[in-house]
Amino acid sequence: MKTDANTPKLRRKEFSKNEILDFLVSQSPQTYKSKEIAKKLKLSNLIYMDFKKQLKSLVAKGKVVRYPKGRFGVAQTTKELQGILHVKTQGYGFVLLETGGDDIFVSLKNMDTALHGDRVAVELMAQSRGHHSEGTVIKVLERARSSIVGTYRRGKRTGFVVPDNVKIVRDIYIPQEDSLKAKNGQKVVVEIREWVHSNLNPEGAIVEVLGFPDEKGVALEAVVRSFELTSTFPPKVDREASAIKTEIPAELIAQRLDLRDEVVFTIDPADSKDFDDAVSLFRLDNGNYKLGVHIADVSHYVQPGTEIDKEAIRRGTSVYLVDRVIPMLPERLSNQICSLEPHKERLAFSIIMEVTPKGSVVSFEIHETVILSKRRFTYQEVQAILDDPKSTEKYVDTLREMHQLSQVLLRQRVQNGSLSFDLPEAYIELDDSGQPVDIRPRERLDSHRLVEEFMLLANQTVAASVKAPTPDDPARPFVYRVHERPSVEKVKNFTDFVQGLGLTISEKQVRRPASLQRFLNSVEDEQKRKIVNKVLLRSLMKAKYTTKNEGHFGLAFQNYTHFTSPIRRYPDLIVHRLIKNMLGLPHAKNWQVVSKKLEEQCKAVTQCEIKALEAERASVKMMQLEFIEKHLGEVFEGVIAGVVVFGLFVEIPEFLIEGLVHVNELEKDFFVFDDRHLQLIGQNTGKIYRLGDKLRVRVARVAKNERLIDFTLEEQFRSPKRRPRKGK
Repeated sequence: MKTDANTPKLRRKEFSKNEILDFLVSQSPQTYKSKEIAKKLKLSNLIYMDFKKQLKSLVAKGKVVRYPKGRFGVAQTTKELQGILHVKTQGYGFVLLETGGDDIFVSLKNMDTALHGDRVAVELMAQSRGHHSEGTVIKVLERARSSIVGTYRRGKRTGFVVPDNVKIVRDIYIPQEDSLKAKNGQKVVVEIREWVHSNLNPEGAIVEVLGFPDEKGVALEAVVRSFELTSTFPPKVDREASAIKTEIPAELIAQRLDLRDEVVFTIDPADSKDFDDAVSLFRLDNGNYKLGVHIADVSHYVQPGTEIDKEAIRRGTSVYLVDRVIPMLPERLSNQICSLEPHKERLAFSIIMEVTPKGSVVSFEIHETVILSKRRFTYQEVQAILDDPKSTEKYVDTLREMHQLSQVLLRQRVQNGSLSFDLPEAYIELDDSGQPVDIRPRERLDSHRLVEEFMLLANQTVAASVKAPTPDDPARPFVYRVHERPSVEKVKNFTDFVQGLGLTISEKQVRRPASLQRFLNSVEDEQKRKIVNKVLLRSLMKAKYTTKNEGHFGLAFQNYTHFTSPIRRYPDLIVHRLIKNMLGLPHAKNWQVVSKKLEEQCKAVTQCEIKALEAERASVKMMQLEFIEKHLGEVFEGVIAGVVVFGLFVEIPEFLIEGLVHVNELEKDFFVFDDRHLQLIGQNTGKIYRLGDKLRVRVARVAKNERLIDFTLEEQFRSPKRRPRKGK
């Protein structure tokens, strides 16, 4: 029988299991979907269902493995991967791989003796969990912490410590002889001494008793110790810092651009002690601005490989808690020698930009400089000057021109697609004894934005100055601050959430910062807009440091780095060293060594930043608990900020404090959780509780050990008794 190109190929009507297995073995490690295998074997559609049964049988016998996304292949040799274990409060976790790529899901039963934050080796399993591969921890490579803070509970013969960190899901067994005579309910610091098997609890010894949670300062000290933070430095670091001279030699000044006669000043919070950035501005004859951003030259004093440098990269960043700062550098450097104090000569690393009145940078120069700050302004002082048309402040004209330029830069940035959330932050006022006496939303001023816009412009310009590699000029190592686009899964979840609120946005809009910002601006209801902003922030990827220039999604910048805060951020210090090396400065030649392990350093400082943010949030939470505990039994107006299957998270906007109204505290009804629209619906009454609804709540319980606040419902201002429309 003759055939031509238009004659369909005959499809086979019989096959054997061995054919399926032989094919997959021959193609290993390639995997295929079932239809692809059938097509490769040229099987008829009439026997496809029988083929699927045989394939399923091979999977059941372990001869074929079903991989993620419905793909099949033969069992592959397991590969050991390494990464950091991040445990969720629900008990399961994900291993963030050192080599990058998708995170590995790890169930609680497969964590072995690993704890949150540990560096682990994980082995992939055949099955998957949703979009993630699943694995099991086979060994702990490095512990994230040497000690754990928790509450001591004493039994008849022995005791145990319940960790404060809810992500550490194992209690620690304490033999009586290792209890350090701790009393039941006290906060303690414990070290794990032995953990032989995951089926047993770890055994430890108490090394320090902090005191009872309600004693002065104990609760916040427990937060500090739980993150293993300390303001003190090793003696060898202090010795190095003490040996640094405060005087600037004349020959060093002669090697630098001398800006001591220029009008340069700092603008910082009222309680700041480390001033790492200063600004200057004046008009050029052509009508453009000459904008100077002058940064403390920490790299001059902190050389690679010194004890100060080793301790700085270990810390990665300064940590700003409610009542204290845990500095990255010894105070002799951070608050004195490097700090750009007024009326004192200081070494700086300056970027000087020519900027048009429309906000475009037409040229720039980067120099090692020496400056003399003429004035130390607070944000409040600058705002008062800007608001007073009759101000006689000496530098009022400069400040007004700075304000004018910063507003141009802000408008331009927003027009280019930069996201602006402006979510309120809690300002906690403490009394002399360190107790919270008031909590209120932190004020956002034009003076804040003035400094922010200048710093953003400097960071962007520095990043853009790094030349792209060419055949004659290979890639230069550099550190970027990147913010990746949200994943497909997160985009989908966010659009579903928005539609549940009765709003409309497409997945395409979410992937474009400019259209996303327009959507945020279009949400008229203030409370609803805050909620959408919060959920969007959680949906976005976390910013990180890397040697790969992947752009900054949130700021809509193609090039971005951190250059402006080397006193409190180690990446900025690295960037200063790299820029000086690129400029060919003689004393920077030996700094090429820092580029060899640059990506490792980026990952390390990113983890330090995450730890610092967690510590800062924990300190705020603890002070909120201390504050609201004084208002037990009182009633406040609140707004539903979160809806979960077990109840409502209600925020008191006055204090930016959230508490839980448990579902059992609602009306005598059976409430069903509508996860698509994020609301609770009473089956009998039709009562609906949803995001943004206003309530009156009573403070019923404050549990500082668990860091929880429980509310009871007093009254609801608005509760529409209607069910969601179909298809929404």
